[in-house]
Amino acid sequence: MSTTLPTIFCAIDTPDIDHAKNLINQIVPAGCGVKLGLEFFNSFGPDGIQDIIDSCNNPPIFLDLKYYDIPNTVAGAVRAASKLGVAYLNVHASGGLDMMKAAKDACAGDTKLLAVTILTSFDEPSIQAAGYQAGIQDRVVQLATLTQEAGLNGIVCSSHEIEAIRMACGNNFVLMVPGIRPAGSSADDQKRIMTPKEAIDKGATHLVIGRPITKADNPAQAAKDIIQTL
Repeated sequence: MSTTLPTIFCAIDTPDIDHAKNLINQIVPAGCGVKLGLEFFNSFGPDGIQDIIDSCNNPPIFLDLKYYDIPNTVAGAVRAASKLGVAYLNVHASGGLDMMKAAKDACAGDTKLLAVTILTSFDEPSIQAAGYQAGIQDRVVQLATLTQEAGLNGIVCSSHEIEAIRMACGNNFVLMVPGIRPAGSSADDQKRIMTPKEAIDKGATHLVIGRPITKADNPAQAAKDIIQTL
């Protein structure tokens, strides 16, 4: 795996491992990393991640499992997952300071640990319905500063909170930003979205992009076209 991580991590969640390998072998040479999440991991487990590493020339992987549990349980999960040698792994910041510190202490090798702040599927009405106080940006910044206090490498956040987080946490803090849609793309189930160039210009470190690449007739060319806009 290259020590220089790509700007774009392409979301590939599928129960078809051969389809995943085919996509990965197209998009990684085009300049993308790979985000593998719960559907893939629950279908194939750690052996599936290792198969991707072995079959696809050790691509940069963001293993998006969003661990949330008591500190000891999350530490054990992070310890096991980070041994796979992925580039990024994540937990939920709302698990609290002690949980995140335990996760960071357990994270092995060169794997960087991120925390999810508020999912990009939330908007103001839905976040209040879930029991949070009003003001998504304030909640995200609060969770981001807690993540930084815990010693993690960065966060997963919406593009709309990038500038506020940069103000609160500085420039040496990884911002992995999902909810990215090239101009003209469908928003699908994301509610807080932005174009790739807008997000990078605001200070995103990495972008997570899925369907605009994976559903394209030519995924490699779609990835290259997006990268060229940056």
